[in-house]
Amino acid sequence: MAALESSHAGLALARELSHPYSVANALPLLGAVHQLRGDAEATRELAESLLALSSEHGFAQWLATGRILDASVQAEHGRGEAAIARLRQNIGEYRALGNELYVTYFLSLLAAAHLTHGEADEGLGAIGEALRTADVTASRLWDAELYRLKGELLLTRDPVDEFAAEAAFRQAIDIARRQDARSWELRAVTSLGRLLGRQGKREEARRTLAEIYPENAGHHPWITGAPD
Repeated sequence: MAALESSHAGLALARELSHPYSVANALPLLGAVHQLRGDAEATRELAESLLALSSEHGFAQWLATGRILDASVQAEHGRGEAAIARLRQNIGEYRALGNELYVTYFLSLLAAAHLTHGEADEGLGAIGEALRTADVTASRLWDAELYRLKGELLLTRDPVDEFAAEAAFRQAIDIARRQDARSWELRAVTSLGRLLGRQGKREEARRTLAEIYPENAGHHPWITGAPD
């Protein structure tokens, strides 16, 4: 919630200053927050605003960003292969402009879209590309989420490959804790807890969640045994 409020405040200030490029800088941040919160409609509306503003003022970088956000919403919500292909194309166009800012995030969107559609190998390829990009740019903000997605994709590819998936989830948690990134940590702990619950390790799942979210540690389906 704090991230959402801060992003809204930044956008409001940029608009108050009547400075289009500042507004264009603020919109992707707010779009990312909406996307991470799972608010597809708000993400789509932000993408449309960014596309309109960037087209009006000739902001090529932010135009490509708007296209990526729009394609990611389409890819995550049922448009399948065409939207995923457009998302990858839009990321390529963004990078062709000489931009690497946000690329690891954009590749995480691509990996998540492949995960939604059960395309594990393609998703793992996107994760590998994102981690290599992070090595080059030293941009580590998205590492925890990348490893969480890696674990989910490994389970999608081979549901019995639990050891590798668990290792990826635990690496995601470790990275998030080192960065003091509570949101990333909660996402990774949730993925790990779901796996532990499936393995029958419900007490370990409860303890793991209680470390970060004590007030609800006993209520998740993968702890209580209720269906997801």
